[in-house]
Amino acid sequence: MMLKLRPPVTIFSIIISLAMMDAAFPVKKPGIPVNSNPKIQVAVLLDVSNSMDGLIDQAKAQLWNMVSVMGKAKCEGVSPKIEIALYEYGRSTNDVKVGYVKQISGFSSDLDQLSKNLFSLTTNGGDEYCGHVIYTSLNELAWDSTANNYKVIFIAGNEDFLQGDIPYTKACAEAKKKGVIVNTIYCGDRAQGIQEHWNLNAECGSGSFTNIDQDEKPVDIPTPYDTTLVVLNGKLNSTYLYYGSGGSEKLMAQGYVDMANAGISTTVAAKRTAVKGNKQLYNNAGWDMVDAMDRDSSFVATVDMKTLPDGLKNKSRNELKQIVTQKTVERGSIQQEISRVNSQREAFIAAEKAKAVTNNNKATLETEVEKIIKEQVRRFNMVIE
Repeated sequence: MMLKLRPPVTIFSIIISLAMMDAAFPVKKPGIPVNSNPKIQVAVLLDVSNSMDGLIDQAKAQLWNMVSVMGKAKCEGVSPKIEIALYEYGRSTNDVKVGYVKQISGFSSDLDQLSKNLFSLTTNGGDEYCGHVIYTSLNELAWDSTANNYKVIFIAGNEDFLQGDIPYTKACAEAKKKGVIVNTIYCGDRAQGIQEHWNLNAECGSGSFTNIDQDEKPVDIPTPYDTTLVVLNGKLNSTYLYYGSGGSEKLMAQGYVDMANAGISTTVAAKRTAVKGNKQLYNNAGWDMVDAMDRDSSFVATVDMKTLPDGLKNKSRNELKQIVTQKTVERGSIQQEISRVNSQREAFIAAEKAKAVTNNNKATLETEVEKIIKEQVRRFNMVIE
């Protein structure tokens, strides 16, 4: 009878066996859990007292850069959903009982409406209750409960941070409880900002304190690609087909926001076009048939034909589907071209910045928000590509 000898047990053989078991029965590694539905929620709180005209102007212009930066974030290869809310504080005509605080818009991905709201802001003298507006935004907004989503507040203004009947410590405790990072941006000299306590709220958590010159005009770097992007924006707009009771108004708002941003500069118009060319960031399924059909392939079969443009109301549903499909193809091609041209634009800007011997640009809302976002998203397993 022949005996079967077992192979000798060695450290090497044990390692091989454990590796095979790990492949067959993977064990979840400790650390940040994988987030299958990543989200970035941003609340922007703006001081609208008399001295803040420059801050509002910067906010109008920096929106598209902020969205573009967040749009480059990836969490395990997945693009986060982006929601932005807007508050004003310091307006004397707002209700004193709520600390002169007003929600302009709750969390939304409707970038046209958000931009329109920014352009509607005006200044008016009042008391700036920072603790109150932070606490209000923390309790009014629908903050996501997922721990590893990036939830952040940017509050910008001046005057003493400790004004009002809600102390910053109470707002800070609420922010910690909800996992929201609070960043303070003082409009003025840094030493003055510290003297007026703007560093306290950031230091009580994991946020940051910085300062800007609210009257500084952001330095635009003109590129050979700006005009091309503006032309592509016009072509992109021609692919939108509205539907619904408020569809035509939304289409008009799109055009209004285009003109308002172009009125600031061609650079801002180009930045807006770059965002509009990214369907992950700019989606209007609530009023546009192309986006709606992309979301739900059966959309054309159920849409109320009476709410369509006059030229489409009497089409058969099969004819309508062919038209929407054609517009979908056109839009996809234009979006690809916008992405290609914008990549060239960004490369040109990077090269121009690299050529500069010195960079004397002062900090603005755009530069500081971009810098803060790029640093903080890394805490949530997100990378800016």
